[in-house]
Amino acid sequence: MDKTIKSQKEPKKVGRYIIKSELGRGGMATVYLGYDERFEREVAVKVLPAEFLHDPQFSVRFNREAKIIATLEHPAIVPVYDVGETDGLPYFVMRYMSGGSLADLLAKGELSLKETARIISAIAPALDEAHSRGIIHRDLKPANILFGSSKQPYLSDFGIAKISGSQTNVTGSAIIGTPAYMSPEQAQGKEIDGRSDIYALGAIIYRMLTGIRPFEGDTPMSMAIKHITDPTPDILRENPDLPSSTTAFIYKAMEKDPDGRFQTAVELAEILSALAVGDDTIDFQTLLGRTKPSLPKAAPKSLPKKKKSKIGWIAAGVVLVGVVGMGLLSILFPPPNTAKRSPTPTTSVASISTANQPALPISSPTVDVTPSIVPSASSPTETPIADGLDSLGGADKIAFIANNNVWMMNIDGSDLLQLTTDGATKSKLQWLPDNKTLIYVVGKCVQTMDTEADRVDVLTCFDQAEYFEAFQISPNGEQIAVSLNRELFIVPLDLEKFSEARDRNHLAAMGGCFYDEVPIRDVRWSNDEKQMAVIFLDVAGSRHIDTIRVMDITKCKSALPDRLDEFPAERFTMSGYNSAHPVIPDFDWDGGNLFLMNTFKRNDGFGYFYTYNTSSHKALALNPAKSTCCYRDARWSPDKSHFIVAFQDIALGAEAKIELYYLLYGTLGTGATYAPITMPEDFFANPKESPQFALRSAQ
Repeated sequence: MDKTIKSQKEPKKVGRYIIKSELGRGGMATVYLGYDERFEREVAVKVLPAEFLHDPQFSVRFNREAKIIATLEHPAIVPVYDVGETDGLPYFVMRYMSGGSLADLLAKGELSLKETARIISAIAPALDEAHSRGIIHRDLKPANILFGSSKQPYLSDFGIAKISGSQTNVTGSAIIGTPAYMSPEQAQGKEIDGRSDIYALGAIIYRMLTGIRPFEGDTPMSMAIKHITDPTPDILRENPDLPSSTTAFIYKAMEKDPDGRFQTAVELAEILSALAVGDDTIDFQTLLGRTKPSLPKAAPKSLPKKKKSKIGWIAAGVVLVGVVGMGLLSILFPPPNTAKRSPTPTTSVASISTANQPALPISSPTVDVTPSIVPSASSPTETPIADGLDSLGGADKIAFIANNNVWMMNIDGSDLLQLTTDGATKSKLQWLPDNKTLIYVVGKCVQTMDTEADRVDVLTCFDQAEYFEAFQISPNGEQIAVSLNRELFIVPLDLEKFSEARDRNHLAAMGGCFYDEVPIRDVRWSNDEKQMAVIFLDVAGSRHIDTIRVMDITKCKSALPDRLDEFPAERFTMSGYNSAHPVIPDFDWDGGNLFLMNTFKRNDGFGYFYTYNTSSHKALALNPAKSTCCYRDARWSPDKSHFIVAFQDIALGAEAKIELYYLLYGTLGTGATYAPITMPEDFFANPKESPQFALRSAQ
């Protein structure tokens, strides 16, 4: 090994690059000015310290992640020309930026609002581009914003903090990043996404406009804790010459809750630019939503002292106050005139012994419903559905899950009716062929709800199963597809026999097909029942990646199904579907060529909305609500002309409400204006609700 490199003295050469001088040195790396003889250009060579080699997995991680970073291409990202090792020491070779860094610039004092907006607007699209590909910076700070010879800003060191395994032990566990600009979730060692970088960008802007960091501390640990516990300071105290709305801007950028922040860097940059030019047409206080920073409430003094962090008790206190408060409100102020049924669960047709669950009263909004809205193809004026509409899209009723109970309403949103009151988490809601019975999954049990007799029956339970994730009735009502422990069973729809099934052996005894080539998480049928689409968990290293596969199941009794299509795979990319969250929370199929699906962005399954055509093999982002995000649980209507989908406006952050849209698919992309079905105000109490609509056929 080259002793000059090992001792961190200036080497004469790294790889093929001649070292001219040292540009900078930190705890994570040393950067040299190098010369590439092959291309006759100056380069920056970053050499990582030898102590990283003590980790036996480092070399594998370094090479894997370096390849990802080297693929990043954006005009505002410093390109990585080369990666390699010299005498066992890993290094990066990047474009040499002769204009210095933002840290160098800030050493001379604060910047103007106009110059700050110029710099942030230049790098914001680069940050969003990286996030769209699942790459989180993790260490945004002034030293990683560099300038070229013409003072154009660039982002550098994407993912190098992750690759290096650089650890700043600030909270007793391995935390990657720089405490001065670290988001609360990153400081706590939680899983992060691109919004952690948004927080860091807000902290950088605070320093650019004031010359100081938002939080100071004697130690890295104390600084990180302040990001978690202390309210963001009012920037006007440090720089009173800034526009008054800058305070609200910083509060939103550095919101403790990621859902309350700007959701993209470009969104942040656009508001900052509007502030800089003094755009008086924008109501900044309304746009930014919050005028005071959020702060966790103090824990009640009566809580017992246990070996938990201060933050853990704060969170517990907030939850306790919220639960008790909502319970008291529901008792003291019961909702008037709420249409509600209170069916009592009975034993199943198989005489399964199970305790009846009491019909618990829940707090529900007053049902005072006005007609729904359908698209107007050319006018921005929303056109309501006519009162008394019997059906639309081949459906006359919409069943869905809200507040852990099953509800039903007409297509226009009228006659909203609560069908269950047990409050248990439900999934896989569908109509049985008789058009009066709903079937759904509660935990590891299958239940039915007779909407005419107000009766709930427990059909069967798979108590020993680790996973019970897919349950889908075929279009003609003759078969059921079941995923038990991620093994797929396709069996006849015989409810009497099915009620006797308790495990995989019972399902196998019902006849039909069995499929275990890949772990299955969800399924959909084709219209002719000859094909099936499944979400399976593809394996890449230690990660599971959701992938949709279309299969020919006509020969599944004698051979493995033929693969007809598989996506996203290499066919297309989707915002929110990346290395951080390679998840497709929900999808639906028209049974022919068109799929609807959403990615994972927020609130346990709301994300970007896409359609995919198996004929053209092309995907298209959908945005019917005129906001980039977020959607979930799209379901086709019985005749496949319409679909229903739940929506939350990501721009509203934590204030976003769940809205329901019932839309004519063929009008998408025409400039049509849509409005949601009119629902009672604050109907969905849980922002993470998964409605899982079931549209009843009007036939």
